[in-house]
Amino acid sequence: MKESFRWYGPQDAVPLSAIRQAGATTIVSALHDVPNGAVWSVDAIKRLQTLIQNAGLKWAVVESVPIHEDIKQRIGDYERYIENYKTTLKNLASCGIYTVCYNFMPVLDWTRTHLYKTLVDGSTALSFEIDALRAFDLYVVKRNRATEDYSSPQIEAAKRYYESLEEIEVKSLTKSIIAGLPGAEEGYTMEEFNQRIEAYSHLDQDTLRSHLIQFLAAIIPTAEACNVKLCIHPDDPPHSLFGIPRVVSTASDIEALFSAVPSLNNGLTFCTGSFGVRADNDLLEMFINHAERIHFLHFRSTQRDEKGNFFEANHLEGDVDMYAMVKAALQEEKRRKAIGRIDWEIPMRPDHGHQMLDDLNKTTNPGYSAIGRLRGLAELRGLALGISRSDL
Repeated sequence: MKESFRWYGPQDAVPLSAIRQAGATTIVSALHDVPNGAVWSVDAIKRLQTLIQNAGLKWAVVESVPIHEDIKQRIGDYERYIENYKTTLKNLASCGIYTVCYNFMPVLDWTRTHLYKTLVDGSTALSFEIDALRAFDLYVVKRNRATEDYSSPQIEAAKRYYESLEEIEVKSLTKSIIAGLPGAEEGYTMEEFNQRIEAYSHLDQDTLRSHLIQFLAAIIPTAEACNVKLCIHPDDPPHSLFGIPRVVSTASDIEALFSAVPSLNNGLTFCTGSFGVRADNDLLEMFINHAERIHFLHFRSTQRDEKGNFFEANHLEGDVDMYAMVKAALQEEKRRKAIGRIDWEIPMRPDHGHQMLDDLNKTTNPGYSAIGRLRGLAELRGLALGISRSDL
């Protein structure tokens, strides 16, 4: 596997020099200053690429080229934004960058209710608490028709949670959800958030899925022509939020996308943490069924409970059988190499490390401090080496 680290550009608190010292050889990054829907120019791509190369690293994966909300709803200037997306893919390919991760989550990107949950060892982790999300929806956002989405016991639990909060805790919860987490290119005011949610009130899951398939049908020919591998990231968390459907959460969701647009350039970012939040997702079976079109790996683990709460566990702990997943990835690489695929080595990054040690005293992007991800990379590297020496 190509050992990679995500880097948020020159403003990232974790410098490229630290990433190189961690042993990663490739960078996962994006042009975070370009507005959603705009074309990424060759000059802008090359400027960031040169910074990375000068640090002795290679920009191997884009995460992400965001999809404008008009495309997801097929309204307004969606056709222009699709053409812009095609141009960006061509420009990336002209610079030698051929792997592009993206997602199709409406309004919100990846979502957590708490950014610094203190664990028993004193480190902190990202977490998601279902009562907190429902309390925010019902009593802070006060979304129209929100009560229709929850049962009476769920509403009562959310009310108790909300009433237990101090004002500063309400502000913290609001910031965690709508201010925009790292990699989510847009944050919202409360008024903007309500407007965005309401704009999706007419869309059901089938309609949103059809919009994604139509988007893929439009851009995959361009991706094929310039040899770009697109790899969709699953929903995080993998279920509806604020009454808005999500369509990349389960095995059947993935199968629908690949059946509709069967090109290998229509691929998958296999995120064990996102898929692993759902107990009904068999991660190993999903990986094996779609191994040939997995172009990017996010290896992380979550610890869930029966209510739908979860937190980011250590990379080799939690609900994900990381041994099985790493072994499956190495077996797929071996298969690809044997048949002569030039993309046999799959980029992998350790996702969402704990904030720990000296990083507890630093301001870093939530989930993306240096030491926690270094620990994750070291654990995954050791696991992969042990498997490759004994099991393959």
